[in-house]
Amino acid sequence: MIGVASLFSQLLDFIPRRDFDARVRERRADRYAKGFDCWTQFAAMIFLQLSGAQSLREITAGLRSAMGKLVHLGIKSAPSRSTLSYANKHRPWQLPQVLFFDLLSRAPLLLGDHPVSPRPFRFKNKLLLLDATTIDLCLSLFPWAKFRQTKGGVKMHALLDHDGYLPVFAHVTDAKTHESRVAWDMPLPKGSIVVMDRGYNDYDWFHKLTHDGVFFVTRMKGNAIFEVIASRPVTPGRILADQEIVLKSGLPLRRVVVWLEDKQEEMVLLTNHLDFAPSTIAAIYKERWQIELFFKAIKQNLKIKTFVGTSKNALLIQIWTALIAILMLKILQLRSRRNWALSTLYRLLNWNLFTYRDLWDWVEKADDPPPESPPPAQLVLFGGGVGQHAQAQTPVAGAT
Repeated sequence: MIGVASLFSQLLDFIPRRDFDARVRERRADRYAKGFDCWTQFAAMIFLQLSGAQSLREITAGLRSAMGKLVHLGIKSAPSRSTLSYANKHRPWQLPQVLFFDLLSRAPLLLGDHPVSPRPFRFKNKLLLLDATTIDLCLSLFPWAKFRQTKGGVKMHALLDHDGYLPVFAHVTDAKTHESRVAWDMPLPKGSIVVMDRGYNDYDWFHKLTHDGVFFVTRMKGNAIFEVIASRPVTPGRILADQEIVLKSGLPLRRVVVWLEDKQEEMVLLTNHLDFAPSTIAAIYKERWQIELFFKAIKQNLKIKTFVGTSKNALLIQIWTALIAILMLKILQLRSRRNWALSTLYRLLNWNLFTYRDLWDWVEKADDPPPESPPPAQLVLFGGGVGQHAQAQTPVAGAT
């Protein structure tokens, strides 16, 4: 095992240093750096996400506890709290944003020939899951993120690829921005199927999707005005109705009524796909729940509910590094044949960040003891730092 770096170092290698430095030069992000470069800041913020640290104090103390092992990370020493705080406040949040998309483009290379989870559907269309979640913020700490009279917040919009549930698009806005407004700019390939809840009901956008050859499945609003053109025969059971309709706007669509046995109520779906069986349309919409689980996983495991800085810039840096971290975890999860739950994988990883072991071997055998040489280097338990308990929503700077 000679020459193997720590697990944390190997994770940072997911973003090649040469590519990272090129992005820094593009944005001149290091122009005011005085010994504390963007790479050290980036490593510190990814450490926040993967280590379980709760504050600036715990980030710096945790990195200092690694002592001589920091050289493998490409950093000379742990930053001070004030230095890291200043960098998060003033360095461009767009750097981790572009790094997220760089890592996303490298994901197929990192996954290699490891197959993603088997598809439950037989059709070849790309299935995409679209939704947004609000991150609540304490208005007294984040006054710039005012959402309602006594609440603050930002909104994270995400698009998941059903194959592997990888986030293929992310966007952060202020909490007031409606989901359908962001949807117009989503990169949806022709022939794909996008599934979303009824918060995305925008008939003009539905026209655009249909014109662009993109299919959608969503919930129909109760106040929708439409005319039934034809009713298709249905087999008695969960499907109560399958109708071809025309909206008041003139857009021809399909209305599928499904009986939800567990809730003892009807669910009305709307789609522009005319060929799939109604049961398939219902099954597609059921898959939308996976993006809810994605948001739940990122909020429960990573740091996007409590923040180590209160400026808009610092908050955006923390959110984008959380997205980078969740993408790293998803890649590890997909590479593993152990069928790890994401929460289990995260917990094992933050116990072993500075363990010297081949990363891919560790993913397969994370619950096995590490080899004796070199000796395992466990991170010492953190001392009590107090984090910024601000559940925040922020108009994402530059992300409108």
